[in-house]
Amino acid sequence: MDGQVANRFEREWQALHEGIQPLVVGVTAEKVMQNASLLADYFYETMLNDEEAAQFLTHDKVKKRLHGSMMQWLIDLSTAQTADDIHALYAHQRTIGAIHARVDIPVSVVLKGARCLKTQYASIIDRDTDMSQVLRHISIRLFCSRVDLAMEVMSQAYAVHVERQAKSSEAYRLFSITENLSTEKEKQRAALLNWESEVMFQAALAGSTGTHLPRIRESEFGLWFRHKGSHAFQGVTECDVIANVVEEVDNIDLPRLESNDQDLVLRIEQLRALKTHSQNLLLQLSRLFEKSLELESGKDVLTHLLNRKFLPTVMAREIDLCRNQGREFAVVSIDIDYFKRINDQYGHDAGDAVVQQVATLLQNHCRGGDFLFRMGGEEFLMLLVDVGREQALKLSEALRAAVEAHVFYPQPSETLTVTVSIGCAVYSGHPDYSYLLREADKALYAAKEGGRNRVCMA
Repeated sequence: MDGQVANRFEREWQALHEGIQPLVVGVTAEKVMQNASLLADYFYETMLNDEEAAQFLTHDKVKKRLHGSMMQWLIDLSTAQTADDIHALYAHQRTIGAIHARVDIPVSVVLKGARCLKTQYASIIDRDTDMSQVLRHISIRLFCSRVDLAMEVMSQAYAVHVERQAKSSEAYRLFSITENLSTEKEKQRAALLNWESEVMFQAALAGSTGTHLPRIRESEFGLWFRHKGSHAFQGVTECDVIANVVEEVDNIDLPRLESNDQDLVLRIEQLRALKTHSQNLLLQLSRLFEKSLELESGKDVLTHLLNRKFLPTVMAREIDLCRNQGREFAVVSIDIDYFKRINDQYGHDAGDAVVQQVATLLQNHCRGGDFLFRMGGEEFLMLLVDVGREQALKLSEALRAAVEAHVFYPQPSETLTVTVSIGCAVYSGHPDYSYLLREADKALYAAKEGGRNRVCMA
């Protein structure tokens, strides 16, 4: 099917140039090459002044890299002549459309960018008095038609990838609702009760010491709800109730309790209100899980962790949360050291046993909102939510140390010491999650090259 589409693009490209004199084609290519930098400057100046578009372009590395890429795109679009050139041009437009979908750039933003390029080119050519009026008119029409055809191909690829992402996102939502339902329910109930106990204890001290009361959103339950539960139960009434109660407790009730000038009667009333909110949260949480059904798709067969199928959905969601809330997260790439040696010495069944034990150990060190994936073979990926560089390094080092200290059993009667190499990259604002994954992989490579059993930061 893709080959048929490519052939159609080539036919339309050729039809676009029918009747166009070589002189016009040559002059248009020359003008684009002369003004490529000016066109790219105008494009990014316009887009950076657009509130919707600017959020995808404010990252310095993106701006620096994309300016050159835009110039090259304009030149390629204006100089493609041979069949190989045209086929490569088509493939490149498909790639760009897929990236736009992955980064979640709205189609309206892409079309606005195309419009501003066409407008600026027309403005440049209209001021060129060395060209005849007819030549200027045909050159502008040719440039605009080429851009429009490129937009068509990008849009086709964009639509295909958006549909795939939507299916994956919904599959993940259904999966995350039901992953180890009974265990997760009790785990989150315990986390919520633990927060309640802690806040009540701290509140007893706050009147005299001004102690900062722990917020729900920063608790184990809060991390789970914001990064997993709210997505899993999206659209469910109880989910909205929980979100509203959390906001009220964190932003209204707890700040009031932290004040030192309250009388005892008022303080008791506020503690009772806080207790009522906590009971309401427990009730809503129970109802959430009661509405769920068991579903097991999307798990890695060996470890029962998430597999890479849902990685794009989770990464895109975390980037969106960071973009809207100004928070950070980190990606931790984990690789079992000398795993081939384990397989060769003890056999593949023993290797599987080690992978399972490492997975369990890593899972036990996950916080409520963190995500753990098995990427395949001996490689895992952990997404640490709400962390900066310092905390990400600390948590990564804790993972490494925990694996090193653990006694592994490749076979029931034998023990083995296992280590892992870890590469960690903190989200820096780049809108494409694949960039962050590559940074983590580079850091992992540095850790392995540096002698293994260590953590390297990107």
